[in-house]
Parts: sequence; C-alpha cells; structure tokens
Amino acid sequence: MEDLLVQMGKRMRKRRKQLRLTQEELAEKAGITPQTVSTAELGKKAMKPETIVCVCKALQVSTDYLLLGSIGSDEQNELFMRISRLSTNHYRYLEEIIMSYLSAVEPKTQSGIQKDK
Repeated sequence: MEDLLVQMGKRMRKRRKQLRLTQEELAEKAGITPQTVSTAELGKKAMKPETIVCVCKALQVSTDYLLLGSIGSDEQNELFMRISRLSTNHYRYLEEIIMSYLSAVEPKTQSGIQKDK
C-alpha cells in the first residue's frame, strides 16, 4: 500500500507542477487543505475516495491516472478534440514536434526498425 501511495503522490506532484500550481492553489481548487496535498504528494497518508475525485478534477486527470498511472480514453479523447481544432499550419507544426520527440524516445534496432516493447 505504501508504494502505491508514494507513486500516486509522485503523479500528483508531477501533474501539479505541469499545471504550474502551488500546493496551496491545488488545495483551493480541490476544496482541501494544503496539508492534505502535502501529505498525499509525499505518500504519507491515503486520501478519501471523494478527495481523490476532487483532486483529479482540479488536476484535470482521470482517477485511473492518479491511482494507476494509466491514461484513460477520456483524456485521450480530450487531447484529440483539442488537436482537431488546430489550424492546418499549427497541426503540421505539432506533428513535427511529436515526430521528433518519438524518434528521440523510441528504441531502434541497428537497422533503424523499431523494437517491440
């Protein structure tokens, strides 16, 4: 259980930082105390289910992500919707960024063919 709490806390902190929120700002958005945010991020204390839901809403992530580290279909759909609203030029620019990123992080064999994961 402790490892799960620590991993949840790491995901919570990482997402909070991505959104450029302080612990106090996240606490306010989620309707909880800054102390709850702090202890959850450190993996020191489990949150109540209703608190997890509030934190997930404030962080704009699914409970699956916070609890298990998996990206849910709702999150993917939201991203796809946002991408679909881009202009053609912005879409192509994003495509270049994504392709560059993928080529940097995907493992390759010596022949240049991607390895199975």
